[in-house]
Amino acid sequence: MRTTVLAAAALAVTALVPQALAHDRAAAVPERAPGVGLGACEAGSLCLWKKPDFTGTRHAYELSGVDIESCTPLPKGGDAQSLANRTGRPVTTYQSAECAETGEFETYPGGGTWTPRSPYRVRAFKIWE
Repeated sequence: MRTTVLAAAALAVTALVPQALAHDRAAAVPERAPGVGLGACEAGSLCLWKKPDFTGTRHAYELSGVDIESCTPLPKGGDAQSLANRTGRPVTTYQSAECAETGEFETYPGGGTWTPRSPYRVRAFKIWE
């Protein structure tokens, strides 16, 4: 009887695990409108677009033009709602134009991260060593 109860419990858990993993994977994939492709961004660059889904004005930054570990605000009054990090280094984006950590901020790995919809308007960033 005990073995049967344990076996039934194990089966119930194994049935739930794939569903939970699928839910976690779905939550990790950013929402994109149907047919939206990845934005064009050269290797070694950080690209930020004014609008979601890699649309609107694009600003591209290369390591040669940015001070590492320094706050780089977007052009005056500018913000971005989508981004691609192809710098090869981690990049932290900030809601604050001063890179203040009192607002929202997020760090993206540098191996090739495309974010079609930032959870906040990006106004500044830091590229890390």
